[in-house]
Amino acid sequence: MPEPVLAFLVAVGRRVRETARLMVGVPDYDAYVRHVRIKHPERTPMTYPEFFRERQEARFAAGRNGKCC
Repeated sequence: MPEPVLAFLVAVGRRVRETARLMVGVPDYDAYVRHVRIKHPERTPMTYPEFFRERQEARFAAGRNGKCC
């Protein structure tokens, strides 16, 4: 298989994986780390467990007495 075609298929596969993870509520930790390093170099990125917990709390309204709205 030619190299450009293989590179294209790899890129499509990454996008499909990213989309599937976002659809089921699993955020992209690598994208978060890239963002923090580029936009907020003075900050230390959260560890994966901290990041996952924070995203779950934000998604399921933890800390708001279990209310979603």
